[in-house]
Amino acid sequence: LAAQLSLSLAECPGTGSAQAGRAAACQGCPNQGLCAAGAAGPDPAEVAELRARLRAVRHTVLVLSGKGGVGKSTFSALLAHGLAADETKQVALLDIDICGPSIPKMMGLEGEQVHQSGSGWSPVYVEENLGVMSVGFLLSSPDDAVIWRGPKKNGLIKQFLRDVDWGEVDYLIVDTPPGTSDEHLSIVQYLSATHIDGAVIVTTPQEVSLQDVRKEINFCRKVKLPIIGVVENMSGFVCPKCKNESQIFPPTTGGAEKMCQNLSVSLLGKVPLDPQIGKSCDRGQSFLAEAPESPATLSYRNIIQRIQEYCEQHHLQEEKIM
Repeated sequence: LAAQLSLSLAECPGTGSAQAGRAAACQGCPNQGLCAAGAAGPDPAEVAELRARLRAVRHTVLVLSGKGGVGKSTFSALLAHGLAADETKQVALLDIDICGPSIPKMMGLEGEQVHQSGSGWSPVYVEENLGVMSVGFLLSSPDDAVIWRGPKKNGLIKQFLRDVDWGEVDYLIVDTPPGTSDEHLSIVQYLSATHIDGAVIVTTPQEVSLQDVRKEINFCRKVKLPIIGVVENMSGFVCPKCKNESQIFPPTTGGAEKMCQNLSVSLLGKVPLDPQIGKSCDRGQSFLAEAPESPATLSYRNIIQRIQEYCEQHHLQEEKIM
């Protein structure tokens, strides 16, 4: 069985291939039907709808993680806050973690509901230049469980992209669930019809997390999703009193830095642990605003600047090609 699984992974044709969902290696894969549907080509009318809705979105960034609990949603929320600190920029945060939507809580929007107008669903706004959309706004209670199979989750993701009135947006940040499954294939497939800058992958230093990040990097390469870089979260803890640094999650195999060197991926930065981050998220406040001098805030600002620079360069390269 292990040999068969290894062979299947090695021979996976990728979602962009004409053999996607049809090759011998696809037999038994839970995503075979979705890949086969993609291989047949997207519906031209659907592509036109998505392009029309997202034509005013300048940059799109996916936030991925191989494993849950590494701080991916926290990073997505703070990335959105950091970008929106520039009042000249319009920022949107889309939460496609269908079964674990934590973005409404982190953004201070718990209990809010989606409003519909003639132009579609309206995002829920934190600030005038920061809008949010999440399945959490569609639930009657934050404790409600979303017990859906893949096709229904994929349908909601498509609806978020097609029916939400995003308007003119400089940055669309997409917070994804952990892993490399239906939701990830769907969002890449739908956004490939329009525009996508790339993915930021969040990890923690220990090998048990890096092991899954390697799979995430492999996924991105298979589906031709550009990798902006990797963020090592919870990277040490600086005592606020003595200023000494402790390794809470020891990087036994060299951490994200060594992994990025081996896989030729950019390390965007390391974010140290700060208990204030969790407290700010629980209150729905921006940690960057509440603790502007924290080492974690300084690290976040450097990472956000690097993401902005990447997106601008990517935009200029696309303009040259066009």
